[in-house]
Amino acid sequence: MSSIRILSDRVANQIAAGEVIERPVAVVKELIENSIDAGATRIEVEFRNGGKSYIRIEDNGKGMSPDEASLSLERHATSKIREASDLNEVSSFGFRGEALPSIASVSKFTMRTRTEGWDHGTEILINGGKLIEKKECGMPIGTVIEVANLFNSVPARRKFLKTDPTETAHITYNTRLFAVAHPNVAFRVLENGRTVFQSPACENLRDRIAEIWGRALADDLMPVDVTDAKRGFRLTGLTAKPGVGRSTRRELVTLVNRRPVDSRTLGFAVLDAYHGRIQKGRYPPAFLFLEIQPQDVDVNVHPAKREVRFRDDGAVRRFVLSAVADTLAAARPSASQAPVEPPTQTEAIRPKPAPAIAQTTAPSPRSTSALRPAAATATQPVASVISTPAAEPKKAAPAAAKAPEWQFIRRLKQRYALFETPRGLVMLHLRHADQRVRFERICKDFKQESVPSQRLLIPTTIEFEPLASEALNQQLDLLNQQGFEIEAFGRHFYRVGALPAWLAEEQAESFIRDLVDMIRQRGDLRKQSEIAWQAIARLAVEGSHQRNDAIADASIQQLANDLLTCETPHTSPFGKPTFSEISWNEWSRRLGGEG
Repeated sequence: MSSIRILSDRVANQIAAGEVIERPVAVVKELIENSIDAGATRIEVEFRNGGKSYIRIEDNGKGMSPDEASLSLERHATSKIREASDLNEVSSFGFRGEALPSIASVSKFTMRTRTEGWDHGTEILINGGKLIEKKECGMPIGTVIEVANLFNSVPARRKFLKTDPTETAHITYNTRLFAVAHPNVAFRVLENGRTVFQSPACENLRDRIAEIWGRALADDLMPVDVTDAKRGFRLTGLTAKPGVGRSTRRELVTLVNRRPVDSRTLGFAVLDAYHGRIQKGRYPPAFLFLEIQPQDVDVNVHPAKREVRFRDDGAVRRFVLSAVADTLAAARPSASQAPVEPPTQTEAIRPKPAPAIAQTTAPSPRSTSALRPAAATATQPVASVISTPAAEPKKAAPAAAKAPEWQFIRRLKQRYALFETPRGLVMLHLRHADQRVRFERICKDFKQESVPSQRLLIPTTIEFEPLASEALNQQLDLLNQQGFEIEAFGRHFYRVGALPAWLAEEQAESFIRDLVDMIRQRGDLRKQSEIAWQAIARLAVEGSHQRNDAIADASIQQLANDLLTCETPHTSPFGKPTFSEISWNEWSRRLGGEG
C-alpha cells in the first residue's frame, strides 16, 4: 500500500473542479453569477462547440485591481464572507472561492479585468492550473474571462460531455433563466460568432418572458404579488391562468432571491395551488420570485448551487401555496358567468369552427377505410371528435355482428350513455370509450405504409426553447413520414404545413409541444418502434371528448359500435373502464324475480 501524501494544489483544484464544474454550462453559470455580483448591467456570453473549445464571458461590472485579480484565483478566496457566521447572511450568489481556480485548473484560462481608479487592466493566463503570465493590458472597466479547451487536461471528465447541440442548448437555456431573473441586465449570447439570443435591459418581466419564451406563453400568465411582512416573505412574478398547462415542469421556473433553483418545496406548493384548476398530470408554467431573509435559506447545500434549503420548510410551502391559490381565486369568473371546465390542452383548443383543410396525401388502398373516420374528425371542432357512422368500413361489420347488439336509450349527465343489450343494461363512459376508439385508429395509422395528411391553409409557426428544438430536429424525418410536415423556419422556429388526418388543426401546437417533451424524455423514437407510437397515440387522445360536449345521439350509437370492434374494448388507453354492465339476471335478483 502506498504511503499517505498531501495532494498538490493543482491536483486538488482539478478534483474540486469535478464537483463545481460538471460541464460547460457550469462554467457559464459560475461566471455569470460573478458578473451579476459585480454589479454588471451588460453581460455577453460567447462560446463555440457547445462550450468545449471556447467560452467567453464579458461584463461591465466593477472589475478588480491587480492584487484582487491574483487573489481571485487562489482557493478559498472570496469577497463575500469574512467569518463563518457570515454564512447566515449571504445575499450574493454564493461565497465559495473554488469556482475560478477550479475552472483554471482544467482549461486554458485567460482573465482580463480593470477597476475604477486604475489606468490599465490586468491580464492573467493560466494553463491547466499553471500560471503562465501576468501582465498589464488596456481595457474598459469590467471583466473578460476566456476559457478554452475545457477538460483537455482531464480526459475522464471530457468523455462524459454530451453532443455539441446538447451542451449548446444547456448554455442557452441557463442564460435565459438568468435573463428572466434579472430583467434589468442586458444579455447577449453568441454561438460560433452568431447571435442566438439577445435581450436589452428592461423592467417589465412579461416583456422579458415574451422575448425569451414567446408572446403566446407570456399572454397566458397572470401577475402574482403577495407579502407576509411578519415572516419576511414575498412572492412576485407571473403564473399560469387557470386551465393553462404543459406536459413537463420545464416552464415552471422558481427563483429564490433572484437565483434560479430546483426546489421540491416550491414546485409542489405551486402544483398543490393548481389542484382542480388544471388537468391532472400537467404542470402550470410559472416564473415565481421568492424573496426571503438570507438567514432563512441556505444556498450552498449543493456544490453547483442548484438547490437550496429553507430553515422553515413548512412555512415557506404554506406561504407559496396560499399566495398562488389566492391569486388564482381572485381571477375566478364572477357568479354571473357560466362555470367553465378546465381544458385538457390549452384554452385555445376550446370548440370553435375549424378552417377548411385540404387532404393532400392520398391514402394507400390498405389505409383508406381505416383512416376515413379519423379524417372526418380532424376537420370538425374538438368537441365533436366522435365521428358519424357514414364512413365506417364495411369489413368491420362482421366483427360488430359477433358482439351483443347495443341499443341506445339515453345519455346521462353528459358523460354517460345507457344502452339495452340482450344480456342486460350497459352504462358507457363516453370519454373513455372515445379515447379507446381513437387510440386504436391512430395506432393502426402508424402501421400503414402511407399515412394520409391534411395541408393547412395557413401554416402554423411554433417557437421552441433550445433543448426542445434539438430534440425535434433529431426526429423531424421520422415525424414527417407519419403525416406531419414540419420544417425549420429560423433558429428554434418551425413551420407546420400539414398534419396527420387524425389530428385537428386547433390541437396541433399543443400536441406538437407535448410530443417534443415526450421525445426529450424517451429519447430516439426510432429505437422504440411500436411502443413509442403507442405513447404518441395516448398523447393524441388526451384532447378527446369532454364532459360538456354536445354529441348527437347517432354519434353515441356509432361510438358504441366502434368500441365493440376494438381489440381492447373494456378499458381506455389509460386503463380506465369504458363501460359497466348489469345483467338481466342481476336485475331479476335485485327486484325479486318474475312475479
